[in-house]
Amino acid sequence: MNIEEIAGHYQTLVLEGCDGVGKSTLAERLSTNHGFSVVHSPRTPDHLDLAARYRTILAQPGRILFDRCFLSELVYGPLHRGRSRITWTQAIDLAESVITRTGALIHLTAPPATIRQRLLARDGHATDLNEINALTAGYEQVFSTLADYTPVLTLDTTATSLPSQE
Repeated sequence: MNIEEIAGHYQTLVLEGCDGVGKSTLAERLSTNHGFSVVHSPRTPDHLDLAARYRTILAQPGRILFDRCFLSELVYGPLHRGRSRITWTQAIDLAESVITRTGALIHLTAPPATIRQRLLARDGHATDLNEINALTAGYEQVFSTLADYTPVLTLDTTATSLPSQE
């Protein structure tokens, strides 16, 4: 599917992948051209119930696009804090809620060296290649596991720009 087909078919989109893979760029395009309300999920304070936060957002009407969300906790949590604040049961339940809303989980990916170059070009800072490798492997595992329960679309953003809108 190309971007136009994805936007025309789904009412809820979850864009996930490590920093520098193109989530915000694609989210902006889909918001501007297709009327999605973008929910950007920065780090949520530890005392907040992440699963409840996302259930509340998913209960809202309209076209919703998540520019990072509960899935990133399954990757970044273990790498940065030694644990995830979202259980696999919660993640599967939330992913199924996305699908119930005529939604899709979209795994944005690119080679780690490309991701590192983008991060450096964006603001001059980038984590080392070993961490980017660990993050991309973490996302591969998360999406591979979730694919047993819900459909997952994978978009390789290796090209300089995101896939065409044709």
